[in-house]
Amino acid sequence: MEVNQEKPVWLVLLLVGVGALAGLMMGGAIGLGLANLLYAGDGDLSQAMLNPSDNNLRVPFLVMQGMTSLGGFLIAPYFIWKALTKNSLSYFNLQPLQPLSLLVAAGLVISFAVADSAIIEWNQNLTLPDFLKGIEEWARNKENELADLTKMITNFQSFGEFALAFLVVGLLAGICEEFLFRGIVQRELWRGSGNIHVAIWVSALIFSAIHVQFFGFVPRVLLGALFGYLYYWSGNLIVPIAAHLFNNGFSLIMLYLFQQKIINIDIDKPEAAPWPAVIVCGLLSIAILFYFKKKFSTSTPSTL
Repeated sequence: MEVNQEKPVWLVLLLVGVGALAGLMMGGAIGLGLANLLYAGDGDLSQAMLNPSDNNLRVPFLVMQGMTSLGGFLIAPYFIWKALTKNSLSYFNLQPLQPLSLLVAAGLVISFAVADSAIIEWNQNLTLPDFLKGIEEWARNKENELADLTKMITNFQSFGEFALAFLVVGLLAGICEEFLFRGIVQRELWRGSGNIHVAIWVSALIFSAIHVQFFGFVPRVLLGALFGYLYYWSGNLIVPIAAHLFNNGFSLIMLYLFQQKIINIDIDKPEAAPWPAVIVCGLLSIAILFYFKKKFSTSTPSTL
C-alpha cells in the first residue's frame, strides 16, 4: 500500500482545495462554451438561465454541470494530488473489491433513503431564531432557486435527456465527488488526525456544505458519512462510488418511471415515508451496516 508521508496534510488539502476551485472555474468556462453551442432557444444563454423553466436549457445545463464536476472534483484535484504525493490510483484501494459489497451497499442505500426521508422533511421545515431570519430568508431563496433548477433538469422530454442526466448526475457525480471527498479529503484527514471517525464526519460536513443547501444539509451529512464508512470498511473506493451512483441513479430512474406513468410513486415529493416504514428501514439500515462492517472490514487497517 502506498502511503503519503512526504507532504503535510494541511498543505495537501490546501493545494487540492485551491486546485478544485480553479478546476470548477475552468470546467465551468469550458462547459459554458459547449452549452452555448448546444442551446437551441431564442436569445442569449445567460439571459435564458434566468428562467429555469425553459426546456431548451436542460441539455446545455447538464453538459455544463458535467464539465464543472469533471474539472473541479476530479481532473484538477487528481493532478495536484499526484504531483504532491507521487502516489498512483492504487493508493485509494486498500483492499480488493468484493462484488458482494456492491450488492449490500445498494440494499443499504435503498433502506437508508426511506429512513432518511423523515430527516429530510424535518430539515426542510426547519426554522431559525428571529435574529437569524435574514440568513433563513437567504437560504430559503437559494433553496427555491435550486429546486426550480432541479425541476427543470429532471423534467425529461425524451429518453436521451434522461440518459444524459443519469450520466452526469449519477455516474459523473458518483465518481468525481467520491474521488475528492472520500478518496482525498477523508484519507488526508485520517492521515492527519489518526482518527477515522473524525475524518469521515468532517469530510461529510464539507461534502454537504459545498452543495449550498441549508435545508438539506443534515441529510446530506448523514449520506456523506454513510459513504465514508462504506469506504473505510470495504477499503475500496469503488464501493462508495457505486453507492453514490445507486443513490442518485435510483432517484432518477424512479422519477423517470413516474413521468412515464409506469409507477405512481412521486419520489420528488419532500414528504417523509410513513413512520412504520421509517422505523423498520432505520433498524434495517443499522443491521445492514453491522453486517457490512463484519463481512468486509476484517483486514482493513485501523490507521494509514
